[in-house]
Amino acid sequence: MVENMIDCYDKRKQRTRWRQKGGTTVKKTLLIGLGFLMFGLGTLGIFLPFLPTTIFYLLTAFFWLRSSAKLHQRFISSEKYQQFVAEPLLQKKITNKGMVKMFVMMGIIFLIPGLLINNFLMRFALALIYFAHVGGLTFYLRGKKVKRKEMGEIES
Repeated sequence: MVENMIDCYDKRKQRTRWRQKGGTTVKKTLLIGLGFLMFGLGTLGIFLPFLPTTIFYLLTAFFWLRSSAKLHQRFISSEKYQQFVAEPLLQKKITNKGMVKMFVMMGIIFLIPGLLINNFLMRFALALIYFAHVGGLTFYLRGKKVKRKEMGEIES
């Protein structure tokens, strides 16, 4: 029985070593393929008004970053990721000026449809959602700072 457990552990260890060497798996190929498909649809969405560009580009990033640990590490160590995502949102190192800029930009984005469409219910909903974002983000960003072992670790 103990030999069976050791054998099972060795097989699991071999599988992990094989994945670390970067062997092409079906999952990796599928994720890369789905990423290219989403990228194509997102690019088409630039020219076709009924296709949402943003969601397809977000899905592209999701699939491509999940396909490779190397790609993921390269992305999270990029200068722009560190500047706009890791420091202000994950490490909660955002200045008051940065928060004001963020809320003003969000306000402009919420204001555009509110001004273009003359519907009280929609304007009320937009205002409610905007203030919920302001309150929630302020609570999150000014709340307890979280210490993380490694900002770039992939959780398995």
